[in-house]
Amino acid sequence: MDKEWRASKSSQEIIETVASEDRYDFDFHDLDRVQRRLKQRHIQMFIAGTIGTGLFLGSGNALRVAGPLGALVAYALVGTVAYASLCSIGEMTTWAPITGTFPHYAARWVDPALGFAVGWNYFYSNAVSVPVEISAAVILMTFWDKDTSHAAIYTAIITVLICAINLFGVRYFGESEFFFSVIKLTLIVIILFAGLVVDLGGGPTGERIGFKFWVNPGPINRAHLVEDVGADRFLAILSVIIQAAFSFQGMELVCIAASETENPRRNIAKAVRRVFYRILVFYMLGILMIGMLVAYDNPLLLARTGTAAMSPFVIAMNTAGVKAFPHLVNAGIFASAFSAGSSYLFCSSRVLYGLSIRGQAPKFLAHTTKNGLPIASILVTSVFPLMSFMAVSAGAETVFNWFVNIVTTGGFIGWFSINLTYMFFHRGMTAQGFDLTKNVYNNPLQPYLSYWGMGWTLIFIFMNGYAAFFKFESSIFLTAYINIPIFAALYFGYKFFYRTRIWKPLEMDFITGIPTVEETEMPADPPVTLLEKVGAVLF
Repeated sequence: MDKEWRASKSSQEIIETVASEDRYDFDFHDLDRVQRRLKQRHIQMFIAGTIGTGLFLGSGNALRVAGPLGALVAYALVGTVAYASLCSIGEMTTWAPITGTFPHYAARWVDPALGFAVGWNYFYSNAVSVPVEISAAVILMTFWDKDTSHAAIYTAIITVLICAINLFGVRYFGESEFFFSVIKLTLIVIILFAGLVVDLGGGPTGERIGFKFWVNPGPINRAHLVEDVGADRFLAILSVIIQAAFSFQGMELVCIAASETENPRRNIAKAVRRVFYRILVFYMLGILMIGMLVAYDNPLLLARTGTAAMSPFVIAMNTAGVKAFPHLVNAGIFASAFSAGSSYLFCSSRVLYGLSIRGQAPKFLAHTTKNGLPIASILVTSVFPLMSFMAVSAGAETVFNWFVNIVTTGGFIGWFSINLTYMFFHRGMTAQGFDLTKNVYNNPLQPYLSYWGMGWTLIFIFMNGYAAFFKFESSIFLTAYINIPIFAALYFGYKFFYRTRIWKPLEMDFITGIPTVEETEMPADPPVTLLEKVGAVLF
């Protein structure tokens, strides 16, 4: 192997490093044809894209299972893990804003086999999630149209629109995500203010609710799995932790779009710095509010309509006599489902494109249009939304649901690999003398944040199907854990075939094919008008 000399970024000493082997050439710059067309406001609002059905609908089940305090504890814990994962990928992305994102980082700084396994795992997990969101959007339409025979028509329309948004170009995708994110954030703000007014007695009934539901029926519910009350309440919180983790997944979209973003280092750093406050305001205050407004034993929480009727926000407003909310909330949830489907299609196609340009997927998938759109990867990924028609057929619906549940741990594996890769990244950068504090984004709590995120995501993966051990059902056990051997087969199969190895700190390549700050960042234009100044604060 050749030796190369690199100057230390933190001092004048010279550090000797070992270059990568020739067959692991990481200079894909000449093959990468995507263009930077996403603006700052697009990237800032991508974080809001993760706020969806998990908060609007799933929070009701969280409240029912664990109670108001139990749900709040579960969401707070998972919020810290999501924050740790985003900080980890954010720091790596601001160092290397290139196509392929964290699967490429895993191949580059941990093991090429890990990059292959993580990339394909993330691809199929997101690709299968597209028809899931389409099916959810169709169910939401039944809130207004009770005729179930129209389900196939709605499925076709939504499928075509989601695919068209991605095929028209990244600018159209960015604008659509910005539009839907504004809708969702506006809805959440309205709900939080309205909830506070109702809780303080400002609703039509005039009843002051306060924290009475924290007293009766109580702050934490039981899971009814064991006789010991304390242990049973702990298991209830455990159940909600898994659900809450699904609600937070997808925040990494902001970094996956790095290679198609203007001024990626500055804009991604800004988005990551603001995510803590967005988690605190939108998720934590949202969960706290529903715990104040609705009792966990409210029979309406047992509804399984899939529409706004089962939302705890709607239940609270209907109880308080505010009748206009259901339609508003259902429209917001529909926007969330549509936006999530489009985002999952974007993520999966870009990861597939990244796999292709580094030789871990068929070469034809690296084909782009003259405007830098990875058309081949998008077209292949657009086949997956057609699976949503399986949900229309009664016979295929069970198979569809099974297939969906099988890949649900894919997001947890993605988070785990992000934090694991950052741990290697931090170790390699330190060993080679780079000053991490000089990076455009650096969190002073690293690498401890990555340890925290890695540990908890590993726990999430293995406790995902814990309920099967109390009342064993082979279907629950299989769908909860089958993705683990699939991931292991991808990793060890690639490792065996190509004889890859884990990179040592002085073998990691932090330079090749990575654009400099001068190449990616343009001088920031300071806001002048009042509207521009408001936009600078919000976005």
